[in-house]
Amino acid sequence: MTDNALELFIQRTRSIWGPLTSDLVASGLRHLEELVKAPATERWLSALREEAPASKELYRDAKHGFVLQAHTEHAGLYRPPHDHGRGWVIYALQCGEIAMSTYARVEAAEGIRLVKRDETLLRAGQARLFLPGDIHDTRCVTGPALLFRFTERDLKQEDLVARRVTRYVERDGVWTVAP
Repeated sequence: MTDNALELFIQRTRSIWGPLTSDLVASGLRHLEELVKAPATERWLSALREEAPASKELYRDAKHGFVLQAHTEHAGLYRPPHDHGRGWVIYALQCGEIAMSTYARVEAAEGIRLVKRDETLLRAGQARLFLPGDIHDTRCVTGPALLFRFTERDLKQEDLVARRVTRYVERDGVWTVAP
């Protein structure tokens, strides 16, 4: 028996864990949406909301490698387009609003550029999935926002050690690969 929504999320995620499949991500989305709907009176959540950390690791699974982090973001915070290398990620919002845009990578004679596909406004209680290679950005619209980021692997390792994360910069109104 679990004492709170965080422990229940961890228990459920460990019980379904395996290779990337449609069923795994559907379950992950469902469990994360349940987590962000936890009552603010749960000790771990009330402490998190009071602390309001820019980034805090809530759980790292020693056996399976998945990581759950919390991020407090203030209105206007923008994270430019990027992917997560070989990793997949689910973002879920506990409070606030965050706009998330997706992009297609287009290779042409003049170089690589991004074409914006869509933008979704994520509201409290909602989650969004990005699979390996998906390119997206985030912008906090209403803050402070408490965002949970569930990743199937350590993205710092994927970015800084394996160098598999691609980041993009804007040049003359066009998003292109960062140098």
